[in-house]
Amino acid sequence: MLYNTLMLLSRLIRLLPYDFVLWIGKIFGHLYYLLIKKQRNRAIQQMMPALGVSEDEAKKIVRKSFINLARNVFDILYMPNLNEKNLGEYIEIDHLERMRDALAEGHGVVVLTGHIGTWEWLSAAFSLNGMPVTAIAKLQPNQEYSRVLDDLRATIHVEIFNRGTSELLAAGRALKAGKILGFLADQDGGPGGAFINFLGKTASTPLGPAVFAKKFHAPILPAFILRREDGRHRVVIGEVLRYEDHGDSEKDLFDLTEQMTRIIEKIIRENPTQWLWFQKRWNTPIEMAKTGKHHK
Repeated sequence: MLYNTLMLLSRLIRLLPYDFVLWIGKIFGHLYYLLIKKQRNRAIQQMMPALGVSEDEAKKIVRKSFINLARNVFDILYMPNLNEKNLGEYIEIDHLERMRDALAEGHGVVVLTGHIGTWEWLSAAFSLNGMPVTAIAKLQPNQEYSRVLDDLRATIHVEIFNRGTSELLAAGRALKAGKILGFLADQDGGPGGAFINFLGKTASTPLGPAVFAKKFHAPILPAFILRREDGRHRVVIGEVLRYEDHGDSEKDLFDLTEQMTRIIEKIIRENPTQWLWFQKRWNTPIEMAKTGKHHK
């Protein structure tokens, strides 16, 4: 029932002018901010120490972030309207040649990104430019919602490896085949993550991007999609990063993960209304860290 309802909603939204879709998203964002108290309060409480802002300022930024989040949801439902011919109407891309050059090396590309902007559309920026895109995704609590997301992603030719399956093997095969492998690297990494200062507080950080880059000799490209003032999008692609072997793989993986964390942190500080502030980023206390050097 939920699947059919959401797919019908997607079909209806795709009939609307995009500017009207943005306007609807703005209205729903204001409602979301007012109604979803638990997530609103968590976002405000996490933002205040992270950005060093007052409660009033945090409330203003969080409200704008909820508007962006609502627009992201409508963007995902609108996504099947994107194609190779009209992509430029919605998304401008800075330094696409960096991705082309990285892919040309033949080892696949690890894309470093986060819950910033309409991250689902970041895949479209590459796949609709003829590049093979894969990503590891977290299964949604509701199976029908996961089906909706997977079917909408398929319209932009993105291959998804769901967590809890044989996703690591599939992701490895994707890099071996010279494909793009995207990582949302701003999530809690659990007890096995690298414990790194993130926005002023120690956070368990996933080692996945660094581990895959090491194992498959794949270049890493930071890439983020940011919403412009007019509601459309700009993809920024950073300079290539690489795993460097200095003889201590644990430290080398940690140092690369810390370098990537600083990149994500900088993007968030520069675009605070575009990050998912209520996610449980700092959920794993350092006391739960597995033995090793994964903390600083």
